[in-house]
Amino acid sequence: VESRDALAYPGEANRLVLLRRIEAIDCRAQMDVTLQPRPDYDTAGVRRWVCHDGVWTATAGGLRIRWTGAARAEPSGPGTLRLHVDLERGSHHDLVLEISAADLPDHPPAPDLVWDATINAWQHAVPHLDGVRAVRETRQSFAVLRGLTGPGGTVAAATTSLPERAGDDRNYDYRYVWVRDQCFVGQAAAACRASDLLDDSVRVVSELLLEHGENTAPAYTVAGEPVPSQRHLRLPGYPGGHDIVGNHVRNQFQLDAFGETLLLFADAARLECMDARRWEAARAAVRAVERRWQQPDAGIWELEPRPWTHSRLICAAGLRAIAEAAPRECTAAADWVTLADRIVADTARTSIHHTGRWQRAPDDAALDAALLFAGLRKAVPADDPRTVATLDAYLRELTVDGYAYRYRHGDKPLHEAEGSFLLCGFATALALHEQGRAVEAVAWYERTRAACGPPVLFSEEFDAIQHQMRGNLPQAFVHALMIESSATLTEEE
Repeated sequence: VESRDALAYPGEANRLVLLRRIEAIDCRAQMDVTLQPRPDYDTAGVRRWVCHDGVWTATAGGLRIRWTGAARAEPSGPGTLRLHVDLERGSHHDLVLEISAADLPDHPPAPDLVWDATINAWQHAVPHLDGVRAVRETRQSFAVLRGLTGPGGTVAAATTSLPERAGDDRNYDYRYVWVRDQCFVGQAAAACRASDLLDDSVRVVSELLLEHGENTAPAYTVAGEPVPSQRHLRLPGYPGGHDIVGNHVRNQFQLDAFGETLLLFADAARLECMDARRWEAARAAVRAVERRWQQPDAGIWELEPRPWTHSRLICAAGLRAIAEAAPRECTAAADWVTLADRIVADTARTSIHHTGRWQRAPDDAALDAALLFAGLRKAVPADDPRTVATLDAYLRELTVDGYAYRYRHGDKPLHEAEGSFLLCGFATALALHEQGRAVEAVAWYERTRAACGPPVLFSEEFDAIQHQMRGNLPQAFVHALMIESSATLTEEE
C-alpha cells in the first residue's frame, strides 16, 4: 500500500490544501483513516462536523475545515471522524483536507487537477542542478529549502520541541526566520546559480535591514514580527523533550548576522541580483558593523555575550566581499576594506592561540568549528598560516571518525555532550577543498551527506553512536551547506 501526501503547490496565504492518495499496489487493502483537528495546540475543539453531499465541514479555533473524499466517514468521539477504506488491487482513493482562515471556495478542489498542478509546479521550482555532486539528493535539499520558504522568508526548521538530548532540556522552537540562516540559504542558491531562491533571500534580508538598520534582530516570525518569548504549552512532548513555543533569540544581539548579510549581497551582486534599494540595505549592514563590531554578542551558537572571534571575522569577510562586488563608482569600497583590515588586526591581537590558530574569544583559548569560516569566507586568505593551523587543529581535536562537532563541553567526550553537528561536517568538507585536499573533502562530504534517513531530510545533529538524528528537522542551514558543498565539490573533481 502506498500513501502519498502533499501540500498543494503553489500555496495560498490563508488556505492549506492537503492531498492524500492511498493506492493498493499489489493486493487488496483495507485501511482506517482518522481525522481529529486540534487547533491552537489543542486548546480549541471542533464545534460540530456537518456532512452535505458527501463533504464534511466544521469550524474550530477561528478556522474553517473541509474534508472531501470521506462521504462514508462517521463521527467517532469529540470532534473526530473515522473512515474505513476498502481498495481493490490497483485502485486508489483520494482525500483532500482544506483548512482556511477565511471563507472556503464554493467548490472543493478536484484531486487529479491539484495533483497534476502540484507536480508540475515542483518540476519548475527545482532546477536540474547539472554538474553538482549527488544531483538527486541535492535537488531534494533544494526542494526542502523551497518548501520552507514563504513570502516572509525561510524558517530555520519546520518543527519545534524535538530534543537534541533526551531529558537534557535542550529543546527549541525553530519555526522562525533567522537572518543568518536566510543568508546561508541565499549563498547556497548563488553557488548553484538558482536566481529565484537567491532573490527571495536578498529581498527578505534587505527589507529587514532597511526597516531596522543596526537594530535588526537575529530572527523574526514569518510575518516579519518579533519572535514570541519562549513558553511551555503543558502538552505531552516528544520522548525526552518538552513542548516549547517561542525562542529566547528575541533578546539577543548576533553580530555575525550582519557579516553574513554582506556576503549574501556580494553573491547577489556577482549574479546581477542587486538594485539601488538593495545596495542601500548593504550600506545599512556596513553601518551596523562599523558601529557594533566591538560589542559582545551571542554569536552563531547563541551563547552568552562575548567578543566571539567568529562574529568579528565573518564581518571582516563580508566587508571584503561587498567591497570587491561593489560598482566601480562606489567610493566607499576602499573604506570597507580598511575597516575589514582593522577588525582582523584587532581580533588577531586578542584571539590568536599560542599555537598559531584562531581561538574562540580573547578569554577562551578553545577551538570552535565556526572558526573554519574565517578562511572559507575570505576574512583571511586560504593559505594564511592561521587558516591552515585552525583547520589542522580542528581535525585533530573536534572530529571523530568523520563526524564533526562544534566545540568541547567541559571534560565530556564529544559524542556524550551533543551530537555531531552536520553544518560543521559540510563546513569541514569545504575547508579541506579550499586547501586543495580534494580526496579528504569528498570523504567528509559523503560521510556527512549520509547522516539522514531515506527521505533525505537533515536534522541539526546526528548521534554518531546511536545513528539517530537529533533536534528539529528539516534544518534549513544544513540543507543549505549541503547544496553549497555539492556545487563546490563538483563531479569533475
